Amino acid sequence: MNIKGAYADLYLLCQKALGTTSPNPNVAALIYGQDGAFIADGYHNRLLSPDHAEVVALKKAESAARGATIVVSLEPCSHTGSTPPCTEAIIEAGISRVIYAAKDPNPIASGGAEVLKRAGIEVEYVASPELEFIQRAWLHKICTGFPLLIWKIATTLDGKVAASDGSSKWISNEGSREDVQLLRAQSDAILTGTQTVIADDPHLIPRGYSNRPVRVICGETQIPSTSHIFDEEARTLIIQSRNISHIMDELSKEGFNQVLVEAGSTLGTALLRAGYIDELIHYQAPALLGSGKSFIQDLGISNIEGKLPLELLSLREISGDIKSHYRVKGIS
Repeated sequence: MNIKGAYADLYLLCQKALGTTSPNPNVAALIYGQDGAFIADGYHNRLLSPDHAEVVALKKAESAARGATIVVSLEPCSHTGSTPPCTEAIIEAGISRVIYAAKDPNPIASGGAEVLKRAGIEVEYVASPELEFIQRAWLHKICTGFPLLIWKIATTLDGKVAASDGSSKWISNEGSREDVQLLRAQSDAILTGTQTVIADDPHLIPRGYSNRPVRVICGETQIPSTSHIFDEEARTLIIQSRNISHIMDELSKEGFNQVLVEAGSTLGTALLRAGYIDELIHYQAPALLGSGKSFIQDLGISNIEGKLPLELLSLREISGDIKSHYRVKGIS
């Protein structure tokens, strides 16, 4: 067994689990025999089963799990929730060695490594920044109490989301719009405002994916009952408020891990100013408008020293559009 290769495979499985595990983490597991040969894999998917990743893999492995090594993206849980502890399943299966890539910060479920050690199982923590990153939404929620908020925007080169006459379809190209479908499918909820719903009448259902993120609409303006967002394709949650603290409290109560913000400049800027936008994904089209509507409003910054710093996480070209992914480093 090659740990680097195992972690690369875990990353892909954790990625597949995104949008299917809330309120649980998107954990993945791999089982290898004493000779290092692959036996089974598993990842958590609440759309299919309440079983955690370790249990999914152990059920596939059956008796071959005895004496084997299980490699897990997150420290196995040691508490009883909707399912029994994963530590219990690992011990009962006869696993001899456990390797995990990220520590569990949840005070309710942590301590799994010590439980396994007391049972005579060899336990090794091999940290992986990559696996922490792909599980970052849940880790962020546990540490802050709030879901990870990613603001998705599509603009021209000069930062416009609409022309002076209000027209905005389509700024980004078809490839970028398809990429957004994946972002939606990987999210537990999609947050938008009443004005966006009235102006664009969006459906917000990920095309080509079975995942159905909750559609969250916030604001005080009445929305037409015939809006696409009220169809039966997915659950729609209405938060009749413009108060950012109230909106965040409601998102927290829902237990979402990752929320994709598909909103206009008013709501997006308000969330950013309040410090709740964690990441920003920008699709930039190779075009200029010169005038029109900007994606962002006044942040209250009057001096260059007060600029809002962003950390570039990734950069990719999509048929001429540029997709850039940033972490928001904080606003004073």
